[in-house]
Amino acid sequence: MKSQDETLEDWCRALLQAFELEDVEVDVNEVLALAGVAAHSVVRPAAPLTTFIAGFAAGMATGSGQAPDAVSMQAALGVARALAMDYAAVDTAVGAPHTADVSDPVRTDPASGLSPNSGNSGA
Repeated sequence: MKSQDETLEDWCRALLQAFELEDVEVDVNEVLALAGVAAHSVVRPAAPLTTFIAGFAAGMATGSGQAPDAVSMQAALGVARALAMDYAAVDTAVGAPHTADVSDPVRTDPASGLSPNSGNSGA
């Protein structure tokens, strides 16, 4: 019987193959760590939503030529992790539900992939 880690690696390879992305390297543990931060910092259902949006953002950055795969993925994971942690910090400090500031979106930086407007690379 395969371990959970082996099963996840096999599943990841199967997904990448199905989407014809065999040459893309995915750090499964990093993605799972982001999911954990989102689940604990925001709400549990934020985990799959956060990882999906981070992956989509990384794909858009790579597809538009802004950064290579590895840079785009690390930047997107970092931005999402920082936002989730900030979300929890704001909720804790204020004691009230957090509302996103849509006037301060995540932007892309051609030299290093995604970055929040604060100038932090997120990685």
